[in-house]
Amino acid sequence: MEQRLPATHLIDAQTLDLDQALQLLQQAGALLPDEAPMSAAWLQAVLDALCDLSSKDALTGLVNRRSFEMALAREVDRVARSGEAALLLMLDIDHFKAVNDTHGHGAGDQVIRAVAHAVEQTVRPMDLVARVGGEEFAIILPNCASHVGLAVAERVRERVSELAIEVGPGQMLNVTVSLGGAFAPQWVRSSPLLWTERSDRQLYRAKAEGRNRACLEPQIDSLVSAEEKGMLFATLNLETQQDLP
Repeated sequence: MEQRLPATHLIDAQTLDLDQALQLLQQAGALLPDEAPMSAAWLQAVLDALCDLSSKDALTGLVNRRSFEMALAREVDRVARSGEAALLLMLDIDHFKAVNDTHGHGAGDQVIRAVAHAVEQTVRPMDLVARVGGEEFAIILPNCASHVGLAVAERVRERVSELAIEVGPGQMLNVTVSLGGAFAPQWVRSSPLLWTERSDRQLYRAKAEGRNRACLEPQIDSLVSAEEKGMLFATLNLETQQDLP
């Protein structure tokens, strides 16, 4: 017996209450669509703007923790399939509590914004910088060779240490950061949680060793043999063929 698909019930756009969503976009400074209100193009633009807003950190404009975790999962999958090296850096502003206690939370926000901008300007456009906590950031660096990983981390550290951040009229502040990093194991189906924990351990080591430094875990050489790699690609090719119509 032929199974029928349920009829699609279209929603009348005029019945939607979008006032709160539009106020949220306006408050965030998002540009509202120029399309005719309630048209399909207008509704799509509103949805796209809301998705973009939900993926960003309000203070810095960087991607937020939710978006970072999704990107990290994709990178784990890509490394397992391609074998390309990828580095995860965790970054923390040193003695940030003292900044808030001494200069106020407004000054703390200024410091976070300045550090976020400096980090974003130091790495490649293809790298992803996220704010994952109060004063903690993460950087996903795809296709990052092991011999340049520490150089990248040091460049970020030096760039932040050179900042002169204005936290009040004529009041400048200097801050430093500590970084910890780990490479994703190539050709291995790891997990975002394990990768993050390994990077975090190196961050804790950097802080324990005096802060304002970068510590990277030695890259784990792949223990997967050439034969196993061939089997992996054969499996992937079979999956791809099965997915084809």
